[in-house]
Amino acid sequence: MNTSVSTVEEAAPQPAISRLGELFSWQSILFVVLCSAGLITGLAYVFGFTWDGQRLLEGQYYWIFIGLFVAAAFIALPAYKGQQHIPVYDLAAAAVAIGISFYYSLHAWDMVQSGWAHVPSAVVIWLLMMELARRSGGLPFLLVVALLGSYPLVADRFPGLLMGIPYDFNRMIDAHIFRAEGMMGITTKIVAEIILGFLVFAGVLIATGAGQFFIDLANAGFGRHRGGPAKVAIVASGFFGSLSGSIFSNIAGTGSITIPAMKKSGYPPHYAGAIEACASTGGVVMPPVMGAIAFVMAITIGVGYATVLLAAVIPSLLFYFGLLLQVDAYAAKTGIKGLRKEELPSMKGVLKRGWPFLLVLSFLVWGLLYMRWEYYAPWYAAALIVALSYLQKDTRLTPVKLFEALRQIGFLVTQTAAIILPVAFVVSALTITGVTGSVTSGLIALGGDNLYLILFFGVLACFIMGMAGLAIVAYIFLAVTLAPAIIEVGGLNTVAVHFFIVYYAMLSVITPPVGTAAFLAGTIAGSSPMRTCFTAMRLGVVIYFVPLFFLFQPALVLQGDLTPLVYILPSIVAGIVLISGGLEGWLLGAGRVRRWWRPGLVVAGFIFSFPSLLSTVIGGVLSLLLAALVWWDNRRQPMVQTG
Repeated sequence: MNTSVSTVEEAAPQPAISRLGELFSWQSILFVVLCSAGLITGLAYVFGFTWDGQRLLEGQYYWIFIGLFVAAAFIALPAYKGQQHIPVYDLAAAAVAIGISFYYSLHAWDMVQSGWAHVPSAVVIWLLMMELARRSGGLPFLLVVALLGSYPLVADRFPGLLMGIPYDFNRMIDAHIFRAEGMMGITTKIVAEIILGFLVFAGVLIATGAGQFFIDLANAGFGRHRGGPAKVAIVASGFFGSLSGSIFSNIAGTGSITIPAMKKSGYPPHYAGAIEACASTGGVVMPPVMGAIAFVMAITIGVGYATVLLAAVIPSLLFYFGLLLQVDAYAAKTGIKGLRKEELPSMKGVLKRGWPFLLVLSFLVWGLLYMRWEYYAPWYAAALIVALSYLQKDTRLTPVKLFEALRQIGFLVTQTAAIILPVAFVVSALTITGVTGSVTSGLIALGGDNLYLILFFGVLACFIMGMAGLAIVAYIFLAVTLAPAIIEVGGLNTVAVHFFIVYYAMLSVITPPVGTAAFLAGTIAGSSPMRTCFTAMRLGVVIYFVPLFFLFQPALVLQGDLTPLVYILPSIVAGIVLISGGLEGWLLGAGRVRRWWRPGLVVAGFIFSFPSLLSTVIGGVLSLLLAALVWWDNRRQPMVQTG
């Protein structure tokens, strides 16, 4: 599958759509030149290449990266929807961004040694970043960045725990732009070092047809079963999402094929869109790769990548298990059969054609876990897949495909930079005023040292921050504010707490009223976005409660004593079976569930799956009773079941 960047851009519910135009238009060529220069510089910095025996300083590289990709953003992202041409003021903004950033790059050593700063030009950079926040994340995102980023100006006017150290405008801009607390800190590092290789890898995967391969592989393995196309969508999107780390690229790439296939087999448009939205969302926390968020978490917590990867295994499998159960139940209830044998690709043929992708996947996992290459690994994997693409005509990167791949990669990096870089102002504002600790104390005070109240406020904060667009943005903010409060009050496992934040930060993309992932999938499916969103919320039910489970039982994220898994895991699996049966009206192994028993199954399943001995016993008794009633009812009144 060769999904061009325009496909993603036109489908995604973004505040502004890319205006790159035709593949070889002048604006597209200019965009690719800027992005290619940024990627080459990034490659040189990450791998420590030298020029005349010297390598780039961190600050030098960051400012070159910022200049090139901020300029590219003003070329690609229009000021308002429908603006197709590039006005003179955007070209001027791009030129100014490059000029100032390169000037700062020349003074990077002075910034470190003597605190060099130039506030007048820094104000210009600050204004440009604010405009990019508006173009990439919309007006709500701009307001969040502007208001929280300006907090130091009025920090001393807030009461109690919200009071911080005040800064005048010049000192605030100096901290935001030139210091490690702001743009020279963690947010730029995430984009320019950690995420960059994964975005390159994702773009190369799309260009070489990996999405189509995973769809064909899933078809060969699951297509013949009832509801086959839906199961194919789940498996394919899970694999592709894990590798790419991008929810929206996953939906636009694999969803453009899987959603029509699901509709053709009998799934309603809103249901097909919801399936794809949930499957693509779960891919972000699906091993073996998990995009870039695993590295951000590992750095934040101070643990190895392997620890994060292993911790993600059980929760992600439980999520996809619940999703598969629900689509299977819907297929059984409505009589949706699998694909005919002649419609299915041959497994042998698929593997023969797509073995390079499996080889690259194995290589990437080997590089991450065994060689501990960390964020070098996706660069190596991208190079390997480019080399292997020339072995087959269908995947070969011709000059046209290579240019298209560079445009795809450039757009992924540009859009990500445009939404993450402005977050540096928020992080800086909370850090320099000392309010980060106050927020933690405030949450504890607000919850009255009650862990459950703090968790409630925490879930609310995760959901609101997740509305900004990227789970990684919400995680960066909440990892330094919310996580310490939960850990301090509850004495909970650090890895479990950070995964809890990531999971709940993702919820907004499939939950009303935001539901950006569901809205995108609904657009492709031709269904009501809001109806698709509510359906996705039901299908993704596991993601709503499993984080609470592993928060109180860290064995589920493979932390601490693993003995409880012996009895906890079976009860959770059984509970998910019951919850899925209650929600869809068809219980696996028993048959159709009458309407008045469905709520009882959901409640009993949740109680049974909650990781505590008392709830497991009570829920187990209720579950057995209800399951027996459903089974007996179906035997008493035999019904034709499709299987």
